[in-house]
Amino acid sequence: MLARYRSFAVPLAVVAAAVLFYMVNPWVFPAVGSTERGVATVVFWVLMIVVLVLLFEDRKAPEAETVEVEGPAFTRYLFSNTRAGLVWLPIRLFLGFEWAVAGYDKLTGTGWTDGGAALLGYWKSAVAIPTTGHAAITFEWYRSFLQFLIDHGAQGWFAWLVAVGELAVGIGLLLGILTGIAAFFGATMNMSYLLAGSTSVNPVMFAFTIGLILAWKVAGYYGVDRYLLPRLGVPWGARTTRGPVAASPGSVS
Repeated sequence: MLARYRSFAVPLAVVAAAVLFYMVNPWVFPAVGSTERGVATVVFWVLMIVVLVLLFEDRKAPEAETVEVEGPAFTRYLFSNTRAGLVWLPIRLFLGFEWAVAGYDKLTGTGWTDGGAALLGYWKSAVAIPTTGHAAITFEWYRSFLQFLIDHGAQGWFAWLVAVGELAVGIGLLLGILTGIAAFFGATMNMSYLLAGSTSVNPVMFAFTIGLILAWKVAGYYGVDRYLLPRLGVPWGARTTRGPVAASPGSVS
């Protein structure tokens, strides 16, 4: 059924780009907090999700082709060579300790797993719009998201989610367990904090984490991933098969 709708991917992407231009252009744009901006935001994300689904389905088309672009030797070494695992090891340990300590402090301290008062205070501070200066949150949709959580008293269970998530990401990075996945969730949390206006070490951690995501095949080589990833179907080296070489049609025997 989706096959007949694949041709709509490009037009929908063009419409999504036009909606995005309408929201971010410096000349004519909807005011922050207005109904027009809210509608435009929803339309943009709906269109982008539809386009992604259509493009993903397009991989099944018989005429679809896979084009592999070989990158520079340095990037191939950094992101694919197991020896580069030593390069990523200190970065992995730094991020792992940062996340593990942050999560442990939240689990054993006050204001988080005992009701989420600290998280609620953080949310309220983030969504507040001061009379002078700049608001902590730039994007209205994220302010609406946090306000929705505040209005529904979600701080109790969400604080547990944050604390356990930080600790899990930290342990995953420290031990090198599914490093790419752990790094992805770490980057997601970094981005969430940045969207709420909290900088601190988040920009640095986010930059390092992107590197771990790109190097997911080798970043955890000096860890559990060295043994786990091959079992999941991600071999460290190419497998070769020995056997007679078939002669080409034009060869002379």
